[in-house]
Amino acid sequence: MPSNISEFPKHPLPHVPPAQDPQHLHAQPPTVFVYEKQRWEYRTISTSTEPDAHLIEEELNALGKDGWELVGVVPLPGAVQLYQKRARG
Repeated sequence: MPSNISEFPKHPLPHVPPAQDPQHLHAQPPTVFVYEKQRWEYRTISTSTEPDAHLIEEELNALGKDGWELVGVVPLPGAVQLYQKRARG
C-alpha cells in the first residue's frame, strides 16, 4: 500500500524548551483542608469457612448498601474474621 507523504508537515516542528535542571525544581506540596474530624464505627463478623461463598457475598453487599466498608480479613482455623467500618452519622 503506497503511503501519502503529503500528509506529514513540511514546516519545522514547534520549539520545545529544554528541560530544567531537576535539582532546581521546587514543587508546592498539595494542600489538604480538613473541616471536621471523621468519626468511624466498626464491626467484626466471624464466619465459618464452610458456608456457601455466595451467601457471604450477598451479606457483604447488603452491608455495603448500609455504608459498611470491608477493611480487613483475617483467616483463622476453620473460620474467617471480617472487619468493617463506616462513617458515623
